[in-house]
Amino acid sequence: MPLRSIATFLFMLMFAGAAQASTILVWGDSLSAGYGLKPGEAWPTLLQTRLKDEGFRHTVVNASVSGETSAGGRSRLPAALEQHKPSIVILELGANDGLRGLRPQLMAENLTAMIDAARAAGSQVLLVGMQMPPNYGVTYTRRFAETFTEVAQAHKVPLVPFLLDGFAHQPELFLADGIHPTAEAQPRVLDTVWQGLKPLLGRK
Repeated sequence: MPLRSIATFLFMLMFAGAAQASTILVWGDSLSAGYGLKPGEAWPTLLQTRLKDEGFRHTVVNASVSGETSAGGRSRLPAALEQHKPSIVILELGANDGLRGLRPQLMAENLTAMIDAARAAGSQVLLVGMQMPPNYGVTYTRRFAETFTEVAQAHKVPLVPFLLDGFAHQPELFLADGIHPTAEAQPRVLDTVWQGLKPLLGRK
C-alpha cells in the first residue's frame, strides 16, 4: 500500500476512534442515578440504547449520586470533567436543594459554576430543571422553577424545564416515597431529556 494511502487509512481510523469516544456525562442526583430501580432500568441506561438505535456513537457515563445537591455536584465536577472529557454534560441537579428549602440563588450560583466549568473543558451543557411540590408554598415553588430558566437564558444553554414533565401528578408512576419515578416511567423521562439532547448530538 502506498505511503499516502497508509496515512489516509490511519487518519480515518483516528477520526473514527474520536467519534466513538464522544462521551455524554449525566451529572445528576437520585432521579438519574436510578434510586429504587434495578440495574439497567434508569433513563441514562435507556439513553445509551436509544443512541445506539439512532446511529449515534456517544457513550453515556452516568455519574449521578443519590442525595447530591448542586453544591456537592459543583465540588465533584472538575475531577469528572478531567476523567471523562465529555462532549456533552447533562446537568440534572437542584432537586435536593429544593427539598431542603435552600435559597434558589445559591443553587443558581452552583449551576452557573458548573456550566462555566463544563464549557471551559470543551463540553456542551444541557440543563435539566425541576419543580417542587405545592406544599413548599407558592412563592418558593415559583422562584425555584424560575431559577433554572433564568440560568439557562443568562448563559445561553438549552433547557429541559421539568424532568418529570407529563406525569408528575400520576402517583402510580412513582415509588412509595412519591418522589422517585418507577421503571415504567423511565422511558417518559428519557423522551423529555431527548428533546433537549438530540440537537446537541450533531451528525451521526
